[in-house]
Amino acid sequence: MQQTRPSHVISPAGREDIDTLIQIDLAAGQLFAPTGLMSGDALHDHVPATVLEQAIEAGDLFHICGADETPVGFVLVSRRGGTLYLDQISVHPDHGRQGLGAALVRHVFQLAKQRKLKQVTLSTFRDIPWNAPFYRKLGFRELARKEMAAWMLDLEAIQAHSLDVSQRCFMVRKFGWL
Repeated sequence: MQQTRPSHVISPAGREDIDTLIQIDLAAGQLFAPTGLMSGDALHDHVPATVLEQAIEAGDLFHICGADETPVGFVLVSRRGGTLYLDQISVHPDHGRQGLGAALVRHVFQLAKQRKLKQVTLSTFRDIPWNAPFYRKLGFRELARKEMAAWMLDLEAIQAHSLDVSQRCFMVRKFGWL
């Protein structure tokens, strides 16, 4: 368990949290509605319960809870191409702009260190303030297309079905441990 602010704690999510995490994901997704960068279907989509269940089993899903122990955000990671990939981070809009997203990303950095991985990668929208500019502040840099691994190109092709991938980028944060 990682203490973030006096009233928020990051810990592994459990099966009993899945419905709440889906609601958080749906609410956070609505922040993208005015951008026009996601299809209507994508705006009403969420991380599937089966994916969350698998992530719980793998130890790849963590939530951040307030003082009442109710989840208000989560982060989902996976190992891809020798990196720790940040698949999804969602904070309920009612709890936004409090540093909870940054705390979740810093938790991912610690996971990478524990798992002896030198990089954290992600894909995100390039210009939305709570996307690439947010990650840049946490030490990520955008990957040039020629730096992208085959798995990234495959993931981008999947994303193209519901997202404007011309507005997206892959980012990396490298670490010197190991």
